[in-house]
Amino acid sequence: MANWTESELERLAVAEELEIAPRNDDGSLRAATTIWVVRVGGDLYVRSWRGEAGSWFRAARRTREGHVSADGVEKDVRLLDAGDEVGAAVDDAYRSKYQRYAGSYLEPMLEPRARSATLRLVPDETGTAPRA
Repeated sequence: MANWTESELERLAVAEELEIAPRNDDGSLRAATTIWVVRVGGDLYVRSWRGEAGSWFRAARRTREGHVSADGVEKDVRLLDAGDEVGAAVDDAYRSKYQRYAGSYLEPMLEPRARSATLRLVPDETGTAPRA
C-alpha cells in the first residue's frame, strides 16, 4: 500500500475537518460527509460519532474505498478498520486536537460507540479504485 507524503499528512492532520466520500458498489462516490480527522504517527484516522449506524460509515465498511479532501489535498483512499491497539492513541489525538469542543462534540467521539467505528485512511495509489 502507498504511504502519505509528509506534506499530505501535515495538511490533513491540521485541517479542522475532512470531506469523506465512500464509494458505492458501482464505483461512484457518495455525497461527501464532513468529519474530523486525526493523525497518530504516520497514519490518519476518522470516526463515526454515530458508530456503526452512521450511513457514511456503513458505506465505507462495505466497499473499503473512498475519496478524501481537505486543505487542498485530494486523495483516493482505502478505508481500513483500525485495530484496538491504536484506540487509546486515537482517543488522545482527538482530545488534543479538538479540546476546545470538550463538553459538547468531543465526548461522543471518545465513547465506545464511536471508538468501534474508527477507520484508518490509506492512500490508494494502485489505480484499482474506480474513478467516477
